[in-house]
Amino acid sequence: MKVMKVTKMMPLIALVAMVMVGCNQPVGELVGAYKSTSFKEANPYGMLFIKKGSFLMGANTQSAVFEQPDNVVMVTVDAFWMDETEITNSEYHQFVNWVRDSIAMTNLVAAGLTDYAVQPKDEDFDEEHFRLNWAKKVPWKSREEDVVDALAPMYYSNGTFNNNQLHYRYTWVNMDEALPQRNKFDVSTSTYPPGATARVDTFWVNENGEIKDSTIYRPLKEPSDLLTTKIICIYPDTLVWARDFQFSYNDPLLQQYFKHPAYGDYPVVGVTWEQAHAFCNWRTLFFNSHSPIEANEYRLPTEAQWEYAARGGRKMAMYPWGGNYARDAKGCFFANFKPYRGAYNDDTGTTTMKVAQFRPNDFGLFDMAGNVAEWTNSAYQPASNEYIHDLNPDYNYMARKDDPDILKRKVVRGGSWKDISYFMQCGVRTYEYQYESRPFIGFRCVRSYIGD
Repeated sequence: MKVMKVTKMMPLIALVAMVMVGCNQPVGELVGAYKSTSFKEANPYGMLFIKKGSFLMGANTQSAVFEQPDNVVMVTVDAFWMDETEITNSEYHQFVNWVRDSIAMTNLVAAGLTDYAVQPKDEDFDEEHFRLNWAKKVPWKSREEDVVDALAPMYYSNGTFNNNQLHYRYTWVNMDEALPQRNKFDVSTSTYPPGATARVDTFWVNENGEIKDSTIYRPLKEPSDLLTTKIICIYPDTLVWARDFQFSYNDPLLQQYFKHPAYGDYPVVGVTWEQAHAFCNWRTLFFNSHSPIEANEYRLPTEAQWEYAARGGRKMAMYPWGGNYARDAKGCFFANFKPYRGAYNDDTGTTTMKVAQFRPNDFGLFDMAGNVAEWTNSAYQPASNEYIHDLNPDYNYMARKDDPDILKRKVVRGGSWKDISYFMQCGVRTYEYQYESRPFIGFRCVRSYIGD
């Protein structure tokens, strides 16, 4: 009789067991919201993978400009992707053309030519909120009156294109306003502290087409109050070739360097830190709009990332190529810089050169020394190594309109075609103001790696 009871219970026990192991998940247990999958990030086009690692950050030698050198510290950086070369004129032109075409299509839609917007199905067209139809080409050469009138604001009265109208609008979160204890979100009351404020910049375009901005204190009620929407003219300043070198005839570069196809593979210059920051935002937007999987943002490298990448895995390397000299055993130079007073051409380059003309470092990166110096994302502080964290160090500050200029200095690395060899050393740092552009400063982007 006892055996019979066990036998009758067997189907029920089997059913319970099947339910518990159905889909390999026990019922009523903590199993997670989704399965962890093996994800391998695709190699971004034009970028190289820089593996995580540790290195000694700081100058290898005494300063050549008689300033107190920063401490040398051991730090670790996580893996990231980095552009193989500096951003070229051709690549920056893609950004300029995108902004130009988006403004043109917006003007055409505002003039009633709604074919240049994506039409919603079975809904009335919203004149304030719409997506541009990138399948359409801007009819720049059209003679139709409504098209000509719509595009007319983009030209000067003499018919030449007005590059000063190429405004790019973008948004970012002011993280330095979100992190202080005074603005910490209270989970018990689901509110920000009483009196919490966010100090942000506000931007607008006046009736004369000029970009204006000011710093405001906004009550912090919700996360959107931490946002800053910036408007910036993104066309490079071509006048830097004349402005920075008085009593020097550089007019051909002034007129042709950015716009002539012959200079397409040369590094873009005349770009401020703010314009480079906008380029990174656009590059992120452009990539994610064409990718089914959203990626980490493109951005300027931190100072630590830049130096780690420049050293190419050599912890004590003075120069990116690994040695302590700027020439090889045959007397050939390793980079485009200023070897001697007035002898710019001894390294085969007078000013800038096409990217990737010299051999890369051990990470495969070109021109980490010479050609053009490069913006980093880090703010400049002479003694920052004394208090930065030893894991992914970054001394960063997003300066506001009413901040003093000393807070608007950004670290520049790598030296350029006009610099002596000292500035090409991996650990040497200098700075420029974020609103200044130079004919010897360019940039490249990085993107944090997803995974370990």
